[in-house]
Amino acid sequence: MRRASYVRSVLEALLVTFLWSTSWVLIKWGLVDIPPLTFAGLRYGLAVLFLLPGLWKRREEVRPLGMREWSALLLLGIVFYTLTQGGQFLTLRYLEAIPFSLFLSFSPIVVAIAGVFALNERLRGLQWLGISLVLAGALLYFVPSGTWGGSALGVGLAIFTVLANGGAALLGRAVNRAQLASPLVVTAISMGTGAILLLAVGAGAQGIPPLSLRSWAIIGWLAFVNTALAFTLWNHSLRSLTAAQSSVINNTMLIQIAVLAWLFLGETLGWLQVLGLLIVAAGTFIVQLRRSKTETRHRE
Repeated sequence: MRRASYVRSVLEALLVTFLWSTSWVLIKWGLVDIPPLTFAGLRYGLAVLFLLPGLWKRREEVRPLGMREWSALLLLGIVFYTLTQGGQFLTLRYLEAIPFSLFLSFSPIVVAIAGVFALNERLRGLQWLGISLVLAGALLYFVPSGTWGGSALGVGLAIFTVLANGGAALLGRAVNRAQLASPLVVTAISMGTGAILLLAVGAGAQGIPPLSLRSWAIIGWLAFVNTALAFTLWNHSLRSLTAAQSSVINNTMLIQIAVLAWLFLGETLGWLQVLGLLIVAAGTFIVQLRRSKTETRHRE
């Protein structure tokens, strides 16, 4: 039974990473007709509606939450959804999917370095090795090609999104360690906060244009399948998978996004760029592996 549960969790996690990877293609398609911030707000706003029945069933967990807990959840929503996801949609407007996914691979490095100051966590030799590999792989990807795969604005937005994603990861770790509520409650409240702000900013700055059936189909799929369902499956898989195992599976997204962008978006890759992506993926895993071991010791 335990082995069957483990295999099921691995398959669930692999399915989730594939769904999240396809999001990049769907977002690029949707951005043709939908303004990025409005697009992000509609996706996560609709996803929250799918999560509301589960939140209602757990309403007894919400009532005891005090000002401190609400502040943490609202802040997580602003950083993880409004800033990070809004930044992702904006960046994909001005940057190709493959180089942007490589930029996002620097998020664990941001978290590791920030952890030195915020959590008093020392960087170990293995982490320095991982950081070196990520930098070497990025250089191998970008330098020979001589292009960033988009505009200077896209690169600036990518850097902003990486920093926001790193901050969201640190906040998420703090919220999860504090065990303020169940994952569904945390997700629904934080996502709802971020979605409302995204919709407000998007509608005010970019407007909400008339959307075609195709655009609504993309938004609906992203909201229900790639967000509400995917987050539920991912949280379920974490019951059997260790942090290191989930990191390995999550790291496959860099390669999955590259293949999907090549197949469906017409983005091209040379052999040196492929090698660079593989080196970045390996380095990112090493950085996360060391952090996962540290977090396991904290829990024990």
